[in-house]
Amino acid sequence: MKAEIISIGTELLLGEITDTNASYLAGQLPSLGIDLYWISQVGDNPARLTEVLKRAWQRSELVLTSGGLGPTEDDITREAIAGMFGEKPEIVPALESTLRERFSRMDMEMPPSNLRQATVIPSAEPIPNTQGTAPGWWVERDGRILAAMPGPPRELHAMWEKEVYPRLQRGSVSIIFPRTFKTYGLSEAAVGEMISPLLSSANPTLGIYAKPDGIYLRLAVKSADREQAEKMLVDSEAAIKAACGEYIWGVDDETLEGIAGRLLTEKGLSLAVMEDCSGGWLAAAFADIPESGSFFRGGLVACSDKAKAAFGVSPGIISRYGAVSPEAAVAMAEAARKSLGADIGICTTAIEETEERPLGTAYIGIADGGVSSREVGRPQWRNRVISAALFELRRLLLSLE
Repeated sequence: MKAEIISIGTELLLGEITDTNASYLAGQLPSLGIDLYWISQVGDNPARLTEVLKRAWQRSELVLTSGGLGPTEDDITREAIAGMFGEKPEIVPALESTLRERFSRMDMEMPPSNLRQATVIPSAEPIPNTQGTAPGWWVERDGRILAAMPGPPRELHAMWEKEVYPRLQRGSVSIIFPRTFKTYGLSEAAVGEMISPLLSSANPTLGIYAKPDGIYLRLAVKSADREQAEKMLVDSEAAIKAACGEYIWGVDDETLEGIAGRLLTEKGLSLAVMEDCSGGWLAAAFADIPESGSFFRGGLVACSDKAKAAFGVSPGIISRYGAVSPEAAVAMAEAARKSLGADIGICTTAIEETEERPLGTAYIGIADGGVSSREVGRPQWRNRVISAALFELRRLLLSLE
């Protein structure tokens, strides 16, 4: 089945909101064995929306839309779908009653414009919306399916999980089994060369894409036979690990901070953080881990030389070597370790790109009784510095007995 996603709303085209619905739906389709071919964004313009809908209906077996089901005049998805099929929306008494009851529970009078949300064309079946006032539309005809869902992510997610996904699952004849392998320390081109013999396969398929915490390899096996799919996954995983080896640090939903937290817990070690350039984001990554209190002592944000000195960094080191230097990095890591009573201290310090230093410079410092530092060139994103720090921590923890 070929699928297409259409995100509707002028606010998307103006950049006022990010289209998270499309990425969410795209991530849901592989488990149904459905191939996604196109994603479109279109504004609240009747002619353009109708054009995009007609094109999608002609070339795709499954069309998923989000947005445009509200009560205002610029919510035109229902009218566009009705026009495409040459049908007229009519008020469904049961939907009107549900709407009025919902407003009554909120002790509000229902505006007349909300009646538009109680309309359906003869070809469509209303999809219940447990989180809002806009029912979806399910249209199944001519060997194709169109599911129109509301734009607010909370409403769309609930409708997808409770209504749309189960309907599609009942008609699924094959499943895509995905797996993601995460590497660090290699360029995208280098990873591509290492796994080049595997890229030509039609099934399984293998894709490469760059993320702040490294280069990801996304493996996808398509099969109607789970046992066969699992064997293909095992064989492909072995080939990928043989090609990339120690550069693979995680699989699927694993995170660097999660792995570091697990290793700290297993080894009975504690951690403290001092940050300059990352402004508390590294500490936040650890704080978000469930039960992080068992290994994470806390984080210090020291963006000025006075703050570093207050936390225990020798002013002489900063005046002699500079705040962004290997020496300052290890001093900050050691100060964090001592001041918070941790087994290991880690720090991030960096300078943004300037005319004098166009590439920028960042250093990661680690103190565990001994001290070490690593330079991170061209820190274009704060996330990259954080990922480098987490990877260095992981490397240290794996080396400890």
